[in-house]
Amino acid sequence: MASSLLSACVLSLAAVAPVAMAREGVEVERGTSVLARLVPAEQVEAAAQQQYLQLASEAKTQGALLPDNHPQVLRLRTIASRIIPFAMDWNPRAKQWRWQVIVLNSKELNAFCMPGGKIAFYTGILDQLKLTDDEVAMVMGHEMAHALREHAREQMGKTSATRMGAGLISSLFGLGNMGDALLNMGGQLLTLKFSRGNESEADLVGMELAARAGYDPRAGISLWQKMSAASKGAPPQWMSTHPSSSNRIQEIQANLPKVMPLYEKAPKPDQRFDAPRKIGAAHLATEPLAYWGVADTPR
Repeated sequence: MASSLLSACVLSLAAVAPVAMAREGVEVERGTSVLARLVPAEQVEAAAQQQYLQLASEAKTQGALLPDNHPQVLRLRTIASRIIPFAMDWNPRAKQWRWQVIVLNSKELNAFCMPGGKIAFYTGILDQLKLTDDEVAMVMGHEMAHALREHAREQMGKTSATRMGAGLISSLFGLGNMGDALLNMGGQLLTLKFSRGNESEADLVGMELAARAGYDPRAGISLWQKMSAASKGAPPQWMSTHPSSSNRIQEIQANLPKVMPLYEKAPKPDQRFDAPRKIGAAHLATEPLAYWGVADTPR
């Protein structure tokens, strides 16, 4: 009798217990890697801030830093402002970050986001690839994902563990006079090469960030087609550690069903900077997409 009552209670509780809702979006491992935990996040972000300011200062001295009122800067900051609110879900520290966006006048096909939300785009990737807003959001989401998933911190932890030994790791936590070694490592932040696993993860997280912000994740297909055409068999810096473009496109296509519902219900940008002013499947248009800032007035 008691056993029957117990079973009935268990079934009753199960019936009223809240059901865990599956998370919408892409599937990646949550949490910070063990290697990343070897290096304090605060110090990595401080090193990134120092390196970022130095880069901006040098670029300004050389006349390569676009001013705040430049149309490209306004464009990128507008797109970033739509994506940033969705970054917090991927890293609680992002709430404290002072996000910044600069544009550097350079022919390099490159963009990056350093730890702490320090974003930079080179005019080369914007001009040569004639990126639409959706494609810009895919690049930006990808780079932001590297910072949110703390891939640089992971790589620096790996370097510390393998090259400098446990003594340096201890000093980084204030146990010696070598605690400033991490700041010296800050110069690596612009040259770090992420693993292919990191790159694939950034692709997926970046897709979701762009979709939630109202930018079409299918634009990743045209983005990689453009990158492949620009590389002509030799990957440019931005995609040097990526798997091949064809594999990237296949992975994007495989994950579109997970992010398209997010895009479809997301509020779309009130302001578009590309031309023709199309929202949605712009990458499917048969006519060449004109480039914002250079094209004729949109029809």
